[in-house]
Amino acid sequence: MHCASVFFVVSALLVLISAQSSPYTSKYDNVDVDKILKNDRVLTNYIKCLMEEGPCTPEGRELRKTLPDALASGCSKCNEKQKSTTEKVIRHLQTRRAKDWDRLSKKYDPEGVYKQKYTAELKTETTA
Repeated sequence: MHCASVFFVVSALLVLISAQSSPYTSKYDNVDVDKILKNDRVLTNYIKCLMEEGPCTPEGRELRKTLPDALASGCSKCNEKQKSTTEKVIRHLQTRRAKDWDRLSKKYDPEGVYKQKYTAELKTETTA
């Protein structure tokens, strides 16, 4: 392998590693999630966005983009606010919008791996 090729491969790997470990944007951390969860029409629009059944707000597009990675990594790139918000949304969907929760789970977690893990974690936290 030529020196230039080795340099390119190493550079590409470093870019991939640094991109994978960088945190998610905090740009939308101040979105009023409680307000969204209390408004069925707005929440339905977010769900449609995530399901690719309707238009997305910028926040919805960002969520749709990062959701697969966040699930796979256990939200390791999430800040504390994002983790807290995620738990709140999951609890809300599981208890008040179970059909939507099932649809989203089938789309983003067809094998049920993450659903089982997070459901167990949320049950542990609520009983602790």
